[in-house]
Amino acid sequence: MMHPYENELKALKRSGRYRERLVADDALIDAASNDYLGLAHLKELHLKACETLSRYPYHAPKASMLVGGYHPIHAAFEKALCEANGFETGIVMGSGFNANIGLIEALVRKGDVLLMDEDYHASGIIASRLCEGEVHFFPHNDTEFVQTALERYRDRRVIVAVEGIYSMGGDTVRREILELAISHNTILILDEAHSSGVIGENLMGILDYYQIAPTPLMVKMGTLGKAYGSFGAYALCSAHIGEYLINRAKNVIYATAPSLYDTALAYHALEYILAHAAQLRKKISIRQKIVYDVLGISVPGLIVPLEIGDNREVMRLQEDLKNEFGIHVGAIRQPTVKKAIIRLIARLDIDESLLRQVCERFGPILDKISR
Repeated sequence: MMHPYENELKALKRSGRYRERLVADDALIDAASNDYLGLAHLKELHLKACETLSRYPYHAPKASMLVGGYHPIHAAFEKALCEANGFETGIVMGSGFNANIGLIEALVRKGDVLLMDEDYHASGIIASRLCEGEVHFFPHNDTEFVQTALERYRDRRVIVAVEGIYSMGGDTVRREILELAISHNTILILDEAHSSGVIGENLMGILDYYQIAPTPLMVKMGTLGKAYGSFGAYALCSAHIGEYLINRAKNVIYATAPSLYDTALAYHALEYILAHAAQLRKKISIRQKIVYDVLGISVPGLIVPLEIGDNREVMRLQEDLKNEFGIHVGAIRQPTVKKAIIRLIARLDIDESLLRQVCERFGPILDKISR
């Protein structure tokens, strides 16, 4: 049997869910990636990262963090993140996917209860199957469900897992859910992959956005491959939880430490974001206003989900936009989302007039679907 998955592949093609890797076309305008601020194109950050790396005798971590791979570049970035976000300690990690697996598997022990939003990232869903605790997925942003569950499990250790901005819906976690977790002294995992660098007065994410101070029971996970224009992730937390994770999180113990270049790149991206927060916020606000004025959709960040509902139709629309505007948008299908969407990212690199034209292109389509 040389093609053992032939039937499965045929089924994916029939349902319009077949996926392919396509080499990125630099001739197209990017409205699909998570490079929200356009920092992946900012050459000065690349040059600064190279200059930082050149000060050291080697350019790769060479080992896990606990076997000599923990480098001054890692430590400096962790310190800067803690200062910017108000946490006691930080741990750089390999990727957001990797971080969610490691954090949730380590933090949810036997006898614990994990309450996870049903729209949490796939990495968290997978991690929930690895942990030893009791797992409950609650309806998206359902404050009442969370409150009832926290009352029911008040005598057990509870971990609540939510996202700052949800990657497909583009909406924020409700403030009330954060406040409930805080008032019930539960461990709170905040996946800030799509909110860090995009919302808040200092663009530091959901806590900055709601003006909520970190508590000793919070764990903030952020990624570096999105607004920071690099690759990797980090977890910020109390010194106590950090000590525990270093001793129990398998992604820290058994994986080679994160790339030195990518960590240095993210360090300079953090500096850039903090130094230019006001200008970046203004650009973000302009794009949010365009989306609202044309489509009537209010987005807290830069993710604009346009529900189409048909797998093949989103692929067709994606191709049409390439041909008409030279722009690449995301065509997101099941099972990633319940109903197929065009995921338009209003990146700061996109010309405002072009963004308006693309939004106008979707106005009649969405009106027709809603009728």
